[in-house]
This record gives sequence, C-alpha cells and structure tokens, in this order.
Amino acid sequence: MFDDIHAVLFDLDGTLIDSAPDLGAAADKMRVDRGLPSLPLDHYRPMAGAGARGMLGIAFSMTPDHPGFGSMREEFFINYEGCMTQRTYVFEGVAELIAALKTRGVKWGVVTNKAARFTDPLTRKMPLFATAAAVISGDTTAHAKPHPAPLLEAARRLNVDPSRCVYVGDDERDIAAGLAAGMATVAATYGYLGSNGNTQAWGAHAQIKSPFELLPLLKFGLQA
Repeated sequence: MFDDIHAVLFDLDGTLIDSAPDLGAAADKMRVDRGLPSLPLDHYRPMAGAGARGMLGIAFSMTPDHPGFGSMREEFFINYEGCMTQRTYVFEGVAELIAALKTRGVKWGVVTNKAARFTDPLTRKMPLFATAAAVISGDTTAHAKPHPAPLLEAARRLNVDPSRCVYVGDDERDIAAGLAAGMATVAATYGYLGSNGNTQAWGAHAQIKSPFELLPLLKFGLQA
C-alpha cells in the first residue's frame, strides 16, 4: 500500500507500549492516599493516552481549569516517575515488527507527546528502544501533536523526506499530525483510542488491529 517508505515513526503510549497500568497506578495512589477507594485499571485505560489530564479526570473528575490541577498534576508526575516501568510492557508483536524493519534496513523512531522528563528514562530502560534512530518528546519542539513540528523534527533527524515516512498512532491527533506533516498515516486500533473510538473518521490512510499488520502494508516499499 505504501511505496518507497524509508522510515516508520510511532507514537509511544498505546502504540508501542502499554503504559496504562503504571499511569493508572500513579493516579490511583493519589486516591488511596486520600482515603478514597481504589479504581480498577479498566477505568483508567481508555484515557491513558491523555496523560495527567486523563488520569486525574478519571481519578478525581478534575479538569485542567480546576484551581488545584497544577499541584495535583505534579503529584501525579512524581508518582509516575516512581513506577513508570514497573507494569509497562511492549505490545505483543511490536518487537517482531521492529526486528523486521531493521532487517529491511528501514529506520524507525518515536514521536510522543510525553514529556522528555518521562520519555527519556523510560526508553533508556526498555531494550526495545536501543535501535530507535530518533525519540521526539512532547517538549522537544515548540509544539506538540497534532502540530506537525515533532514529526518533521523526527524526519530531519533521520535524514528522511517526510513523504517517505509512515506515522503510526492510536489517537486522532496522531493522524492529524501525520497528515499535516505530509506523511502516510496508520491508525493503531488496538491502542487506547481515548474518548473518540471512531477511527474511521480520523482520515488515516490505513488501520491495523495489531502491530505486525503494518508490515504487509509496507512490503512493496521496503528496501533491504
């Protein structure tokens, strides 16, 4: 489906890794510390892609315009820093997909809205990311997704024209960013999806239900 692709870029949370258990645990600790009952992971998982905003929304029905949001967010961040790789795991099929890309000589990288404060230690600790040619965080450039700037910076670091890149993500803003950057886009429907699960409406060039489904879409464009 995608010809002459030289690089594949991925969102992080909900696309390459399932970080919902640790994100949920960080927010749930705040509830328990305040004498509130623990919530099951299923409550947190759908909003894991929204980070602190999503987790605090589930845990405390708190929105960013709440006067106490800033201090609560920092408490959440500290909790998350303490547990960010305890329960997080790579989605089934991702390691095999990355290995196949490497075998074919295709560069790959990560573009996430997660701040470098978390992205850098997490990706250093997880072996999967040792071969990533670029890791772009939400604060690497002046803009976060859905702005195309982070994706364009990744393409620059990989020395690949954006039109020769595919971007894979599990959120509508991922697809919007990829389209704005002039990249081919793939919606990962196995991810978190947030509150908008109508992936057909995102306008992605393709959808995949599991990570390894990406490879057949690229087989005519990949060059060893």
